[in-house]
Amino acid sequence: MTMKANNRQVGGVTIVDLSGRITLGEGSVVLRDTIRDLVSKGKNKILLNLADVTYIDSSGIGELVSAFTTVRNQNGELKLLKLTKKVHDLLQITKLYTVFDIKDDEAIAVQAFTQ
Repeated sequence: MTMKANNRQVGGVTIVDLSGRITLGEGSVVLRDTIRDLVSKGKNKILLNLADVTYIDSSGIGELVSAFTTVRNQNGELKLLKLTKKVHDLLQITKLYTVFDIKDDEAIAVQAFTQ
């Protein structure tokens, strides 16, 4: 299954709906290119919707951290939305659960961005 990313705007927040696998190769490249493209356009309030992400490998985890850093370096915020159990467990094991701001409800997540 290939990785797909669709962007939509809600207020001043860009929501990226991801689906598929964030893995070494195409999945990581899609995520990286999407984040870079958004940041280059001045979009620095980004919410990654991971509800349809079925798998993340170590490369994908690295790409999430890289995305977080890229957005933060542009004085922006990156939050995660609707983690699957597998992804949730992986972030707990890697201790990254404390790094990311993770939400389960889209409306609450959008409101959580500083205005």
